[in-house]
Amino acid sequence: MINKDFFQALEDLETEKKINKDTFIETLETALASAYKKMYGEAKNASVKLNPEKCTIKIYSYKTVVDEVTDPDKEISLEEARLIKKSYKVGDEVSQEESTKDFGRIAAQTAKQVVMQKLKEMERQIAVSELSEKEDELLTTIVKRIDNGTIYVQISGSHTEGVMLPSDQIPGEKFNVGDRIKVYVKKIKDSFKGPQIQVTRSNIGFVRKLFELEIPEVANGDVIIKNIARDAGNRTKVAVYTEKPNIDAVGTCVGFRGQRIDTIVAELNGEKIDLIEYSDDPLEYIARALSPAKVVSVETNESLNASRVIVPDDKLSLAIGKSGQNVRLAARLTGWKIEVKPESSVQQTITKEEPEYELTELSDEDSFQNLDDLDVLEPLDEE
Repeated sequence: MINKDFFQALEDLETEKKINKDTFIETLETALASAYKKMYGEAKNASVKLNPEKCTIKIYSYKTVVDEVTDPDKEISLEEARLIKKSYKVGDEVSQEESTKDFGRIAAQTAKQVVMQKLKEMERQIAVSELSEKEDELLTTIVKRIDNGTIYVQISGSHTEGVMLPSDQIPGEKFNVGDRIKVYVKKIKDSFKGPQIQVTRSNIGFVRKLFELEIPEVANGDVIIKNIARDAGNRTKVAVYTEKPNIDAVGTCVGFRGQRIDTIVAELNGEKIDLIEYSDDPLEYIARALSPAKVVSVETNESLNASRVIVPDDKLSLAIGKSGQNVRLAARLTGWKIEVKPESSVQQTITKEEPEYELTELSDEDSFQNLDDLDVLEPLDEE
């Protein structure tokens, strides 16, 4: 029925696939017991025991000793039981080895089905376990196929594909089958089809990992990335700082003659990167976040989590950015609502209805219109 070759195959699976042989045997015993019941009667109490050392399989049926038998499949009379063993008494359980002669073909089919099913299941579990360690990591992959804009990449060291949806791609990038590309592992899900790995190049995590890869001081923690705001394919703002007085956080990220930041920009397909030195002072931080625009002054209202920034008239469009991109990213980076106004719009008196602001770098005669009359950009949560 099941010969030594079968048991040797289980040994090979344990060695090659790192799949526990005992788990296979336990599952197979349960499946064979179920198959036996279907063949000889569901009412029977039966169990199957596999012995890898002796390469044998044995089937045992169980019956309870009773005075009067009402269910022959589960009960045996005291008289019959004592023919097997004289010490049996009512309530004891009698086990008998059953013949497997007619059960051979069914057992072999069942064994094959169980092994194949369990093999797929355990390979999937192992794959998910191994790949879960790659979550939130940067991987170099190979484009395997492209289908309706979705890119499927081969994950090195596994038989699993990574899926990069159009929304996870940097706008304007084009890839061909066989191209080697870096991706960020966003999420790993287990499904009935196997583990599914969602990868991305548009996520802020992709930028963070590129900084760790290209800048040793970021990787070892000497330079810390405080926050990232990104409009994939266009512009990214990265706030960095360090607690070490002998390190220039921004200069370290730029590198000698811009080599480090240029490498990252190239990987991002030319996406502009603004490096911002983080500050605990919100006035300073907001002003820096609006780089590359020059800022005259910043006011904040903590109760509204709002700020107002004054810039030279000729720098207004630069501060706001195309379609509001620069100020929007600055708001995401700092977590403050930001309103940008040109110097020429400052009024000479501040109305009583206007909320009080903490003011910096403004002359006494400068004043502003009421905040309620202004369009304020609120910080958006980064996906």
